[in-house]
Amino acid sequence: MDTALTRLVGVRHPIVQTGMGWVAGPRLVAATANAGALGILASATMTVDRLREAVREVRSRTDAPFGVNLRADAADAGDRVRVMIEEGVRVASFALAPSPVLIAELKEAGVLVIPSIGARRHAEKVAAWGADAVIVQGGEGGGHTGEVATTVLLPQVVDAVRIPVVAAGGFFDGRGLVAALAYGAAGVAMGTRFLLTSDSTVPDGVKARYLAASVKDVTVTRAVDGLPHRMLRTDLVDALEEAGRARALLHAVRRAAGFRRLSGLTWRRMVRDGLALKHGKELSWSQVLLAANTPMLLRSAMVDGRTDLGVMAAGQVAGVIGDLPSCAELVERIMKEADGVRERLTASR
Repeated sequence: MDTALTRLVGVRHPIVQTGMGWVAGPRLVAATANAGALGILASATMTVDRLREAVREVRSRTDAPFGVNLRADAADAGDRVRVMIEEGVRVASFALAPSPVLIAELKEAGVLVIPSIGARRHAEKVAAWGADAVIVQGGEGGGHTGEVATTVLLPQVVDAVRIPVVAAGGFFDGRGLVAALAYGAAGVAMGTRFLLTSDSTVPDGVKARYLAASVKDVTVTRAVDGLPHRMLRTDLVDALEEAGRARALLHAVRRAAGFRRLSGLTWRRMVRDGLALKHGKELSWSQVLLAANTPMLLRSAMVDGRTDLGVMAAGQVAGVIGDLPSCAELVERIMKEADGVRERLTASR
């Protein structure tokens, strides 16, 4: 299927696998790329050295284009950009808007810049700064999310910018891809759907929790880091929502200490990163620390399999997914479904 996204990036299919921390590692990214879609490597949970190793591991598994997701506000963002440029990564993906200087540096080196945004004004801003495309995530999407549904947000952004727009939030099959194209998007981006594949390294027990979830089991909470965060409802989420300030602070400090040992970050750096996520919001100290070490909460579930100690970011589509295909099987299925839908629409004219 030929779209502005496939032509821009050089992939066969207009499908993007998003950069999920602890989930989007070399195996999943390479499997996605080999299936003809765009895989995005999550780097926020990696050291700079590990990022270089991971990029090279993906390269050893595929010759297809892939991308790397970066935190634009990270203190070492410049070092990570240099790794990408030196290793010939095709796409730089951002969860927060990168600065005009960072965009210019990447573009000068031939790297495509595709930020993820959650509002029309943000899309207009990064487009004016030189972004090559944008991923638009509606409120149905997992992780940090907004309040506006994809079906309302997507057409606003498509009408506002003149660069390819990729739709995210609520997509999992070929019908959704055709719907996104009808709105004017150049493709779809999916996180939860790729998490729930056989190529994902997420522990089987955690995948089983996702597969057993209904749509009502996917909630939005501010209890983790003070920002709207879509995830599966668990006992931990309930406990965080019910905890008083003192208990929440103790929990946050304990988690932060674990993440500090794992990442090698200093307390000063962790607090600074937590404050960077405030987005103008008033956060308690426990929320600042939780914001800084949310990767640790995700790691507990996504790597260690401890659903009782970690959080499980999830799009609402978790409630309608019931199988674990390989990435190749998933992409092939979506494209066949999309072709079938388009044929039926053409025949009904």
